[in-house]
Amino acid sequence: MLNARTLIELLERGDESAVALAAPERESLNFGELRGHVMTTVAALNKLGIGRNDPVAIVLPNGPEMASAFLAIAGGATTAPLNPTYTADEFEFYLSDLHAKVLVLEAGSDSPARAAAEKLGLPVAELEWGAKDKSGLFQLHGEAVGDPPPNGGPAQADDVALVLHTSGTTSRPKIVPLSHTNVCATAASVRDILALVPNDHCLNIMPLFHIHGLVAAVLGSLGAGASVCCTPGFNAMKFFRWMKDAKPTWYTAVPTMHQAILSRAGGNRAIIESVPLRLIRSSSAALAPQVMQNLEDTFAAPVIESYGMTEAAHQMTSNPLPPRSRKPGSVGVAAGPEVSIMNDKGSLLPSGTVGEVVIRGVNVTAGYQSNPAANAEAFADGWFRTGDQGVIDDEGYLRLTGRLKEIINRGGEKISPREVDEVLMDHPAVVQAVTFAIPHDKLGEDVAAALVLGAGQTVDEREMRDFAGSRLAKFKVPRRVVFLDEIPKGPTGKLQRIGLAEKLGLA
Repeated sequence: MLNARTLIELLERGDESAVALAAPERESLNFGELRGHVMTTVAALNKLGIGRNDPVAIVLPNGPEMASAFLAIAGGATTAPLNPTYTADEFEFYLSDLHAKVLVLEAGSDSPARAAAEKLGLPVAELEWGAKDKSGLFQLHGEAVGDPPPNGGPAQADDVALVLHTSGTTSRPKIVPLSHTNVCATAASVRDILALVPNDHCLNIMPLFHIHGLVAAVLGSLGAGASVCCTPGFNAMKFFRWMKDAKPTWYTAVPTMHQAILSRAGGNRAIIESVPLRLIRSSSAALAPQVMQNLEDTFAAPVIESYGMTEAAHQMTSNPLPPRSRKPGSVGVAAGPEVSIMNDKGSLLPSGTVGEVVIRGVNVTAGYQSNPAANAEAFADGWFRTGDQGVIDDEGYLRLTGRLKEIINRGGEKISPREVDEVLMDHPAVVQAVTFAIPHDKLGEDVAAALVLGAGQTVDEREMRDFAGSRLAKFKVPRRVVFLDEIPKGPTGKLQRIGLAEKLGLA
């Protein structure tokens, strides 16, 4: 099968009457209707003076309208989805940094993005839909921002479909432009590694301002001619009700979501048995082997851990489906771009050697927008430096040992936080563990860990240190162990390692 090179081509995979977009308690939208809606929206954008490669900021709640707005706007312009929970100051920064030509909001929305746009003199267009409308259908309203553009009509393969900012935990966020070719290549890789077919149905609980939900759940499904049920966002208390109603064959999530789902699985055995999943996918953060095993035992389905990042339009490696081997603690084999290991001098390393993970391929961004310094640092001889440290075994499976910026340097001894996490997770009382660096006046850095215990479990710091000391070299044992009800997370549900010492008053 030839892969699509634009999102409009990608939507041609689905049969006219087959379900494309669905949502809880809503009527579904088929591929024929979705394709028509995309072309109608492209024409409406052109009428407003918006054409190919014009950046359009989108601030919408999670759901089918966000999914279809991404598809439809990218069909004739460049989408820039933003987190709806940003503050007015954050919106002002991102809208200005993007040089957005228009902001798209839900009709009547009181989002602080509206005030930020007004302050910047940025036009606002509104999407209007009703609860009885089919999932994903909307009307676009707004005043023209210019004459119909000469670059109107459907987007082309090399046009930018999507721009996203990096998380920016340690520096100013960088803008990542992704072409139609980039995102379609990853959609095809997700389709192939998961063997998605038209009768598959994904339950999407990921935020759609993030690459994981947009590309893996939405584009991976639609590119296979399959369907996706777009929920209002993750809610552990509603997950099993959605599962019962939507009858998905798979879902994809970050590890913290999987853990929240597992915490409620005991009371939902009947639903789990009545809606058998073909697979469960995990990405965007490290999945502890203990959580992987618990998921497989609970759902009787293979758990496929994948590794992705925004600069690669999401997926880079993935564990394969059975009967091929799934290796707990590994993020699998190359599943999209070429993957290798490089040392700090720019030389590629043989299997079994630890170094920086590097990638190249058609799904990898051509470079950060208007940031030559970042591009010079990120690219080496055509390879993109991920900033992750890892090792590839003789069978081609990649094991990540940590973010280079997160490696703890304790007096010259380099410690992988992930290694310590996995040991701490083996303690029967622990349900979440995050290891991180704390300042030390002589060593520079020392090891600390934040733990969340299971309901009714008790354990003290000394016991946890003794437990870790029985399995780790002395220098790797956390000098501080703190117990929390909840570990701070980022907007997509990732546990936050960088900056945790400051947040907990340990720095």
